[in-house]
Formats: sequence, C-alpha cells, structure tokens
Amino acid sequence: MSAEVAIRSAVIAALKADAGLMDRLNGLFDGAPARASAPYGVVGECLGSYWGAKDVEGRELRLSISLHDMAETAGRLGELLARIDPVISLAQASGWRIVTASLLRSRIARAGERGWLAVVDYRIRVVREGA
Repeated sequence: MSAEVAIRSAVIAALKADAGLMDRLNGLFDGAPARASAPYGVVGECLGSYWGAKDVEGRELRLSISLHDMAETAGRLGELLARIDPVISLAQASGWRIVTASLLRSRIARAGERGWLAVVDYRIRVVREGA
C-alpha cells in the first residue's frame, strides 16, 4: 500500500480513536463530505514526495486537516486543534513507520456567514518497514 493511503488511513483511525475529540465533533470525514453538520473535521489532501536514503525507502507527506464550526467565536476550534497535534504522531500504519510528524502551519479564519474554519498542515516523514 502507498505511504499516502496507509498514513492517511492511520491518521483518520487515530483521530477517531480520540474520544475527547470525537465527543466534540459531529463527524470526521475522509475528504469533503456531501453533507455534514458543524462542528466536523475533514482529513484533506495528502501530498507525497521521496524521502529516504541508500537502504531506506521513505516518503515525506504533507497532510491537511480542517475543522468547520458554526459558533459565534473561534474558541471551540482552538480547543479542537489542541487535541489533534498529540494524536498525529500516535498513528500507526501497516508497512510504514512514522519517523517525525511536525506541524507546518495552522490557521483559523472566519468562513463568511458559515462560521469558522481551522486548517492545520503537517509534514509527516515515514519509512517502509520490513522491506
């Protein structure tokens, strides 16, 4: 399985396993949902590039996660974002091992009359296991 698919699935599973996060969301989706009620989360695009060494097959992945909320303020999004960071490095995928998971950037912005949007982008470096 490709690193992009394996790690993306592992991150989704790790986020869904965090009861404190899921108690505050109406859903966490793999890609943009057709319909969802806020607050909800979306694991967005995952971009991969080569990252390895002579005898090590590795990938550097860029993964985006967004949170959507209809509250008057962005306060709840801040609480939700704080739960995501520690979970990312706990993700475990068959065939791939996370070496580092680093927050690249995060942003919170008003989404017009639709409430608030928070987006976090991570750089995740992985190596293939058992190759």
